[in-house]
Amino acid sequence: MIEADPNIRVAVLTSADCGTFSAGLDLKEASQLMKEEGVDILTRMRDPFHEHMLGCSKPIIAAMTGSLMAGGMMLTLMCDLRVGIKGSKVGITEVHIGRGSPWCAPAIAMLPQPMLMELVLTGDLMPIEKLHEFGFTNYLEDTPDEVRARAYKLAERIVTGAPLSVLAAKASVRAFMDVGVTDGLAAAKVAHKAAYASSDAAEGPRAFAEKRKPVWRGK
Repeated sequence: MIEADPNIRVAVLTSADCGTFSAGLDLKEASQLMKEEGVDILTRMRDPFHEHMLGCSKPIIAAMTGSLMAGGMMLTLMCDLRVGIKGSKVGITEVHIGRGSPWCAPAIAMLPQPMLMELVLTGDLMPIEKLHEFGFTNYLEDTPDEVRARAYKLAERIVTGAPLSVLAAKASVRAFMDVGVTDGLAAAKVAHKAAYASSDAAEGPRAFAEKRKPVWRGK
């Protein structure tokens, strides 16, 4: 819709004021689907890693009004500009539920390698202020309303520019990033095949649904 509508010049992705921008997929639903049909929930999604967002020619701004982890981090990585809220947390928590994060490939162009490694290897949440120090977010605001206001202000500034120049500006930056990102994303998908097909991938959501610690088998 965004790509096809000539009247849309920029998009703002935001959320309800619930303290969380996005926590990712429903692990209880994933557990139930595996139990009843024996398939991973990603097989039922048209675009599980939201790659269509990367292919969008128009700028997308993430107005992150709360903490973001797992799929929430995935969504914001696919955006071009990011406005966060002070005091929130950020994480790539997949290692704690036996899943994977091949979608985090674009983050290598946004964060220092040691920080990204800490996020993906530990699954721990970090204060957004720590990532902001390295330029992960354009702005941090105090309240959800201020986050959205800043995002809309950025959008207003973007639409004052020449439309074709804005499109070309985004395309050129993405082109430089994609030299590594595209191949990296493809390789990451291959690397995660075993993880997604493992018994641990089913155990993580099942343990979450049953409110217990997961018992990893490593296979």
